[in-house]
Amino acid sequence: MSLSRVILEPRATENSSAMIEYALRRGFRRFLFSGGSIPAGLPMDAEATIQVGTTLRSASGKDLGSTRQVRDPKDLEAAGQRLTRGDLVLVDFEGESIIPLENLIAHAGRKGTLWVRTMDLERVPSALGALEAGSDAVVCPVGSVDDLTRLEGLIEGKVPELTWRQAVIDRLGPGGMGERVIVDSTSLLGESEGLLAGSQGAFLFHVVGETQGSRYTRPRPFRVNAGALHSYTLLASGETRYLSELEPGDAVVIATPRGTTRSARVGRLKIERRPMTLLEVTVEGTRYTVFVQEAETVRLTGEQGPVPVTDLRVGMKLWGVSLPKARHFGKAVAETIVER
Repeated sequence: MSLSRVILEPRATENSSAMIEYALRRGFRRFLFSGGSIPAGLPMDAEATIQVGTTLRSASGKDLGSTRQVRDPKDLEAAGQRLTRGDLVLVDFEGESIIPLENLIAHAGRKGTLWVRTMDLERVPSALGALEAGSDAVVCPVGSVDDLTRLEGLIEGKVPELTWRQAVIDRLGPGGMGERVIVDSTSLLGESEGLLAGSQGAFLFHVVGETQGSRYTRPRPFRVNAGALHSYTLLASGETRYLSELEPGDAVVIATPRGTTRSARVGRLKIERRPMTLLEVTVEGTRYTVFVQEAETVRLTGEQGPVPVTDLRVGMKLWGVSLPKARHFGKAVAETIVER
């Protein structure tokens, strides 16, 4: 998940300068400062907002919006009215927060910008993902480098909820020669963990990591031989991306069918020409395909666990994930689309 929607609010401590410097090194670029002043040395590419009382101002002194305390439904309605007017509103919830936040996100006619301040870092992923869209930004008070490290870990671990389905193999055969993509992550993979890949963005197959070797190869427990370079995979942000377009540092979804789901960073790609196998399944009347390398070390997840591509047969069931059909540059959109 991107740090672009996270705004740090450094608490005044003896080490606040070192904390801000560390935050910048870790990729945080948005800050909120109370008391009307901005620390010296903040780089030009950092975005600084100042809170004076209930007023939010830019570094140049321009009024941007205001804060709003939400303690009851009346306060919530007042915040919603400001959003309807197109204002920037920074909301501080007292007591309940999840349902009121969802109400603000879904507020009819909302034109403004919604920021939410959370004193509990554990709630940041929920605020960023409420009703799938989340608030426009989350303001996070931090007082130490440890807070920043914990916050980064919480954001890194946030991934979309997945809808798992089993699909029967209808067709299986040679896929000719093609470029396949190996994805080496910066994390060790569990025995049944892997990436999601497929030719159509609405259904992605579960391709298992090389956590088991063979008589001729050693395990590569950080690697997934994910499929042909045109295939989609799922990013931790919920967007899809072509395997060929992945870059070192991208956060991808690592999952186990009906089990744990997390994100991991791409460390390296290897694209090489290899013999391919074509698999086709049908889900709710729609055909979906995936091209994977024909090799014993490439495994997809079947009913009883990982199965080498060379052992797959027509009629076997494979696990995959259903996703929204229509996407534009990887982001889900509300439109009609046909992929074959």
